Amino acid sequence: MDARNLLDSLSCPVIPVIVIDQLDDAVPLAEALLCGGLSALEVTLRTPAGYEAIRRIKAAFPDAVIGAGTVCSEQAYRQAVEVGADFIVAPGATETLYRTAQAFSVPFLPGAVTGSEVLSALEQGYSSLKFFPAETSGGALAIRALAGPFPEVRFMPTGGITPDNVSDYLSLSNVCAVGGSWLSPRSLIEDQRWEEIVQLARSTAAATSL
Repeated sequence: MDARNLLDSLSCPVIPVIVIDQLDDAVPLAEALLCGGLSALEVTLRTPAGYEAIRRIKAAFPDAVIGAGTVCSEQAYRQAVEVGADFIVAPGATETLYRTAQAFSVPFLPGAVTGSEVLSALEQGYSSLKFFPAETSGGALAIRALAGPFPEVRFMPTGGITPDNVSDYLSLSNVCAVGGSWLSPRSLIEDQRWEEIVQLARSTAAATSL
């Protein structure tokens, strides 16, 4: 399922991309970000704690929109759905991932940065795409250029996005949301400085909310 309706419904188009090393940090971190006014989170599967982190966050905040990121295989896709992920994000796309996505109603955001990759996604029925790694793949200028041949496509860029350049992306008509890791600094998580993360999320939400 295309993720366009889901992303368009967000009150704040900035999605924190979070990495959970310690499971006990999952719920407090999610609570801080959600209390700060952000409406969706993406939990990466880069650590062994990723799947259980999604399960615990969904149990604590059943109405929150929680995605699974860095999904690179059929097994990862299926397991992410099983633990309750509301949307699936991949850094690229393969025939296997597209085929797996068709088996579920959970919105899928495949990755694409080149014209050929965008065309492949469109052939599969997807017009909302992840653009990763954003800054090293041409950044906002590249995404703006893709609006010409692909006016129906909208992107969620991730990778290298910071408070200093987030407005460059969100100002583009073909960007529906951005993903960023700056909202959950590892140092603040390790020290359990949740209130500082609340304030960070609050200032971001205030600056970027639609």
